[in-house]
Amino acid sequence: MTKKFYITTSIAYVNAKPHIGHAFELALADAIARFHRLKGEKVWFLTGTDENAQKNANAAKEKGIPIKKFIDANTKFFFELCKKLNLSNDDFIRTTEERHKEIVQSLFKRVYDKGDIYKGFYEGLYCEGCEGFVTEKDLVNGKCAEHNKEPKHLSEEAYFFKLSKYKDKIEQFAKTYIVPESRKKEILTRLKEEGLKDLCVSRTNLDWGIDSPIDKNFKIYVWFDALINYLTGANGNWPADVHVIGKGINWFHSVIWPAILISAGYKLPKKLLVHGYLNLEGQKISKSLGNVINPLELLGRYDSDSVRYSLLRCSVFDDSDYSEEILLERHNNELANKLGNLVSRVSALAEKDGIVKTENKLLKKLKIKEIEDFFDEFKVDKTLAEIFAFIDLCNEYIQDKKPWETGNKKVLYELSDSIKAIAILLWAFIPETSEKIAKQFGFKVGENSFKEIKIPLKISKIKKGEILFEKY
Repeated sequence: MTKKFYITTSIAYVNAKPHIGHAFELALADAIARFHRLKGEKVWFLTGTDENAQKNANAAKEKGIPIKKFIDANTKFFFELCKKLNLSNDDFIRTTEERHKEIVQSLFKRVYDKGDIYKGFYEGLYCEGCEGFVTEKDLVNGKCAEHNKEPKHLSEEAYFFKLSKYKDKIEQFAKTYIVPESRKKEILTRLKEEGLKDLCVSRTNLDWGIDSPIDKNFKIYVWFDALINYLTGANGNWPADVHVIGKGINWFHSVIWPAILISAGYKLPKKLLVHGYLNLEGQKISKSLGNVINPLELLGRYDSDSVRYSLLRCSVFDDSDYSEEILLERHNNELANKLGNLVSRVSALAEKDGIVKTENKLLKKLKIKEIEDFFDEFKVDKTLAEIFAFIDLCNEYIQDKKPWETGNKKVLYELSDSIKAIAILLWAFIPETSEKIAKQFGFKVGENSFKEIKIPLKISKIKKGEILFEKY
């Protein structure tokens, strides 16, 4: 029976166009999804947009555009980003879809019928950027640390979810659920120091959002609604093997989401991968701070593989600096000089002199086990570094053996067979390039091709082909 692998990204607010942080998360999740496709697993990859948030409604109002028209227009940019990044996602969920509304209302009613939702009164601070309730302790100089804005004071009748009831279960679950260790400690420390209060799960006096199935005067709190997208878009693949999210929404996914699932009687997701942020000169890149890098503009100037590669070289777990200059440096110095140069030299010599099958001792230096382990631990940046360390070895090998002088067809075979392994592994990161290389050297790459790494390259006519990466 084929192993299942269900992976999700967080769903993006559509109050503005995508920024580079969205592209980073999408590329990261896609690399993980593609690696599992390489292994022959039955992958289901979900992404989408969070369209019921009040900040979307507020942004539309500011621009004087009807909310649905505004959301439809912005969602198209996220569709476009997925396409231009060459994503392998199987579904794109919009939380305004009927299929989602039905599941949210059904699950809300289920939790209410269990006695885990009750009516009360909410008074406190609400950050529209987070779409979340905050405490004084969360603020820095009176402002939300995440969005640099003052929260609003809310006072209203509301429905509450008995989040506090599940504190012990959440604590136990967090120990095996959250990656990396630093983000796990963050949650466990907060649970220990603050405990868990019941969560307000309704909003009143709003004309945007999903209606509460138990009281027509209320809308369902957007985070209760948004998290359920992972069930709506599961296509029979629940539970998720991994949710990929940014560190700013760790609490919602580590605490609130599992508690909702436990209450509603669903199986729990297996892993939560919490990635760091991309910074521009040390400052977090975000729409609310206004220092955005538009990924669609980058993808208009550079090919998708170059953008993907430059993003995937960023640290997964820690914050990384990112800019167009960094993209160019990685394109020119790594993709063009290292990978492109290797493929160009070997294919040109192999086309001219031919290859003769032999034992590939060079390939034994490729650390396959480490690469698999890194992927299992979601250390995608380290995986890429390991593959490029092998590319460096191949470049050293060709320099050392000088097949352009010796005409050694066995050396050219070793190099060609090693390029096959490289291209198969790199399909998770730079799929278009991998497919071009496969065409040149006469092998197949893509789903279920991981096992081909250990199967020697068949002798066929190798063609030099076009330059893989023109320098900018």
